[in-house]
Amino acid sequence: MAAVGLAPGASATIQKLVTEADTALHFGSGALKTMFATPVLAALVIEAAVKAVDHRLPEGLVTVGTAINVEHTAPTPQGMTVTVKTTLERIEDNRLFFSFIACDEVGEIGHGSHERRIVNLTGILAHAQARREKLLGAQK
Repeated sequence: MAAVGLAPGASATIQKLVTEADTALHFGSGALKTMFATPVLAALVIEAAVKAVDHRLPEGLVTVGTAINVEHTAPTPQGMTVTVKTTLERIEDNRLFFSFIACDEVGEIGHGSHERRIVNLTGILAHAQARREKLLGAQK
């Protein structure tokens, strides 16, 4: 499956004000109660990557995440704003490789990479349903 309509350089930027719900306290790190949580950074990377490419795909195709490498290099306290920019670096068949950089008002707080694959929405939903049915059959 070729990445129709996509080219390296596609990018998207998103911003988020860090609220209490985004802090490490809510993700198992109670010692860092007011600090921006790494799982939220990963979620922002995913959101920005989807924003960069999914709207350019033909109807019926979507992207799914398959790998992420997040280096969270500086703390951001609650009340500051995090900005994440993803850029599509290369395409290999249905595999999309992104880089990202994350900053707050002071400077860089993280960087890394993210891989997504282009899939048929109907096909992946059918695959998930088959897995559910397999589980239900095993429980009987």
